[in-house]
Amino acid sequence: MGVLIHLFVGLHIVGIAALLGGFLTQMKAMGRGEARFVPAMLHGAFTMLATGVILVGLNEADGHHVDNVKIGVKLALLIVILGLVYVKRDEERVDKGLFGLVGLLTTVNIFIAVLWT
Repeated sequence: MGVLIHLFVGLHIVGIAALLGGFLTQMKAMGRGEARFVPAMLHGAFTMLATGVILVGLNEADGHHVDNVKIGVKLALLIVILGLVYVKRDEERVDKGLFGLVGLLTTVNIFIAVLWT
């Protein structure tokens, strides 16, 4: 079970990397007001959601304690991120504030994962 959990943690990190990496590649365009949500951001958010749900289930099945409040906060942030990216995915230009919000929420989600113990 430990190997399976580690596998999904790795996939979860790949999702985070795709979402944050997609954001970072658009930073220069954001400065010009031409940023857009790239497909990597949408796929990364979906990957994070799927692997996160699987990780909670695997950890519960393995008898590990899962902090449901932490998971709930992370899930709420991810749903907001996913909703924004999904709705605005086809627009050529996304408002700077909205685009920055997605980057901020993604970063907050990462810090919650790492620092909330």
